[in-house]
Amino acid sequence: METSLHRDALARFGHALSDPTRTQILLHLRTGSAYPSDLAERIGVSRQILSNHLACLRGCGLVVAVPEGRRSRYELADARIGRALEDLLGLVLAVDPACCPAADAEACC
Repeated sequence: METSLHRDALARFGHALSDPTRTQILLHLRTGSAYPSDLAERIGVSRQILSNHLACLRGCGLVVAVPEGRRSRYELADARIGRALEDLLGLVLAVDPACCPAADAEACC
């Protein structure tokens, strides 16, 4: 049975995945926590842009900031988010194996 809670939860997850930068952040964090400066460098965006996307992901309840002295590292709010990303990625590739041209496969999927 669908409830507004279910609808809203999936809409928040969909909103998070609707932006390529946020998707990259989530994909990186599924393998472990990271500092914003490291994420910005790996993804290739400015720290300010990364900060804005991390704020969105925190607002969606998908990531949390873990204070460490004067710094914070980010991680997925729940390990199940990483598994859900893996399952979703596997499903998309199973349904449409040609979703991404070979040259863009890493950036897309």
